[in-house]
Amino acid sequence: MRIGLILLMLVFILPGCSKSSNGDDTPPPPPPPPSPSAATLVFPDNNTECNEGEILSENQSRVTFEWNAAQNTDSYEVNLRNLDTNGTTMVNVSTTSAPIIIDRGAPYEWFVVSKASGTMATANSATWKFYNQGAGITNYAPFPAAAVYPSRGSSINASGGTLTLEWTTSDVDGDLLEFDVYFDTDPEPDTLLGTTSDTTLDTSISSGTIYYWRVLSRDSAGNSSESEIFQFRVN
Repeated sequence: MRIGLILLMLVFILPGCSKSSNGDDTPPPPPPPPSPSAATLVFPDNNTECNEGEILSENQSRVTFEWNAAQNTDSYEVNLRNLDTNGTTMVNVSTTSAPIIIDRGAPYEWFVVSKASGTMATANSATWKFYNQGAGITNYAPFPAAAVYPSRGSSINASGGTLTLEWTTSDVDGDLLEFDVYFDTDPEPDTLLGTTSDTTLDTSISSGTIYYWRVLSRDSAGNSSESEIFQFRVN
């Protein structure tokens, strides 16, 4: 009788122990959400004069920025920068367009960040530049130059004591003329390295030195624009 009671208890206990040890009732973790894809910009178009939008005053207009929908994306962050003042604007929307009030007669660059709930991953679109049309402007200054090499904040190895600076820019009127390049060890470079019609210029460098440079772009109509100050270190 006693042996039978022990066997009966084992019948009830063993299945419970087995189920708990194997973890059969624990669901597998859900797969991580897919990362969002980069949006494709539509309007304002790259390297153009934006002549659409609602004119609000002599100095401002409302322009509707547009892009194509990105996969696995719930919301978008529009990033806009005035290239004359470096003032920035960020707008968050769940649609593929955003009306934004901007200055007339000013150059801008913009890009869109794709976001999705449940993940910290994001994706950036390409960066486009445009001029917002201004009253009475018939010829626009070039877009401020952007550093190609050395890139801003980079560290490079000295090779032969010389370096070729390289930059890029564009002009909606297509009348770029020349560039003044300022290069110095001072954070506010004002030493003219040279004037060129190319987008490259050679300079001497020394190891263990931080250099600063900027580019003034000029067109045939006499309009000009000044780049940011770029910095790099020579190891």
